[in-house]
Amino acid sequence: MANQFTLPSLGENITAGDVLRVLIKAGDVVAVDQPVLELETDKATVEVPSGLAGTVEDVRVKDGDRLEVGQVIFTVSGEAAGAPAPAAGGAEVVSAPAAAVDAQDQAPAQAPAKATDAPSPAAAPAAAPAAGGRIEVTIPSLGENIAGGDILHVLVKVGDTVAAEQGILELETDKATVEVPAPSAGIVKEISVKDGDTVAVGQLVLVLEGAPATATASAAPAAAAPAAAPAGRGSVSGPAVSSAAPGTTPVPPDVPAPEQPAHTATAPPRGAGTGAIAPPRPNVPAAPSVRRMARELGLDIADVPGSGKGGRISEADVRGHAKNVITGKVAGPAGPAGAAAGGGFAHEPLPDFSVYGAVERKAMRGIRRKTAEHMVAAWHTIPHVTQCEKVDITALEQLRKQFGKRVEAAGGKLTVTSIITKVIALGMRKFPQVNSSVDLAAEEVIYKSYVNIGIAVDTDRGLLVPVLRDVDTKSITQISAELAQLAEKARAGKLSMDEMSGGCFTITNLGGIGGTHFTPIVNHPEVAIMGMSRSAMEPVWNGTDFEPRLMLPLSLSYDHRIIDGADAMRFLRFVAEALEQPFLLAL
Repeated sequence: MANQFTLPSLGENITAGDVLRVLIKAGDVVAVDQPVLELETDKATVEVPSGLAGTVEDVRVKDGDRLEVGQVIFTVSGEAAGAPAPAAGGAEVVSAPAAAVDAQDQAPAQAPAKATDAPSPAAAPAAAPAAGGRIEVTIPSLGENIAGGDILHVLVKVGDTVAAEQGILELETDKATVEVPAPSAGIVKEISVKDGDTVAVGQLVLVLEGAPATATASAAPAAAAPAAAPAGRGSVSGPAVSSAAPGTTPVPPDVPAPEQPAHTATAPPRGAGTGAIAPPRPNVPAAPSVRRMARELGLDIADVPGSGKGGRISEADVRGHAKNVITGKVAGPAGPAGAAAGGGFAHEPLPDFSVYGAVERKAMRGIRRKTAEHMVAAWHTIPHVTQCEKVDITALEQLRKQFGKRVEAAGGKLTVTSIITKVIALGMRKFPQVNSSVDLAAEEVIYKSYVNIGIAVDTDRGLLVPVLRDVDTKSITQISAELAQLAEKARAGKLSMDEMSGGCFTITNLGGIGGTHFTPIVNHPEVAIMGMSRSAMEPVWNGTDFEPRLMLPLSLSYDHRIIDGADAMRFLRFVAEALEQPFLLAL
């Protein structure tokens, strides 16, 4: 009896992660709470503990895979302590049948592959399981040398009732765009993938619960099909044998299907979740490169008008449609694709750099990918303004050196960063608009009664921002000690989700590297961020002559939707005066 262990919830708004290392293999004996994966999420690196005990039967992930919450990681055999009770009859794993191919993009597909786990083609199990049975649908073989593809659209949702051979995924491979049909009728219980995911052959995409024998017409002659596989966990690769519709002749699994004319193989309609049938998705004539360009620009290829023969869409059509979206001549894309593109902001496709010399491509994963996505969204959402100021910290530096050892004895290090963190917390109390967020959907401004400040930490895996909580209620010594602990955890990859959430304001310090001023990007949904550059001795006019003073450059970026320039300058001057006259901190 096999039990499945799936990726558990990883924290608020964390839906996936990249596998750094798989810590188990088939045949290993695992215990409950034993680490089985080392996973990098958008915010931290975590070890995933097992929720099952037993002998590992099948590991379904590998180093470098992208995992979604709820996706199956491995199965164990035997009675697994702490494991959920298996479904009656075990889990039946069925690869979806070979998909219908856009005939203008690729030559006719090869003959379906034979079942690998059955004794012979005649003994292959039928696609439709027994009433109420569980079917795990995986990506089928997509052709020679094709290991996977990108999901353009998931055509069903949880709760939908699907028919055998109905399209469930629109998938783009290196050679063609295909629709993956359901191997059997049933009700969609789980979906493990989403639009934009990259999937491999054999990867789990969704789980069906088999419909009763009377649910579909195609299930009526099921008795004439070969005997089903025995109860338990089976595995079938390639297209599964399904019962023929009334009035048709079943095709044996080892006989190639007849070729279809171009664009005649359309996907069956997909269920609307309540038994109603929605219209089928249009079969859009476009080459894979054109579809890829539309996806990168955040456009739905079905929305692009084609100028070619039979409405075929070209790259010029996609570029023209993207330009119309930007200028407002047509409505922008909706949903995740549009959001990922910054609400309709287009970008030009890259040239082939290999023409000019050797190049190397590396996947953008984990923290780096999330940082890129978040920065694009913040830049497109927030109207940024940056104001700069130089602060005389000569007196502050003398005090810092004087009291540094006392703070070190308490477990911290007295730095300008820890001091300015306290000053900014007091300023956020004085200027509440700096401690707010903008909710445009509700046309409201959210003012926060707590003061949490994020400190950007440079690590070898990218920029991490641990959050100091209730900074306004803590002393500079407490802030220094907590900041040292969080920075150490960040560089070691040991930060928890909670330690990186709930920030109201961010401080980023590049002074240890160099520079004079810069324009930091606001960490949405916050409305302001302070950048610190390297302090330096400069001649300053005191009214009678020049004297050397230690000057610290500050750069304040803010959201101009809620913070006006005058208010931003007042806040910046408050911070500057508190640093220039440290006695003000006591007042």
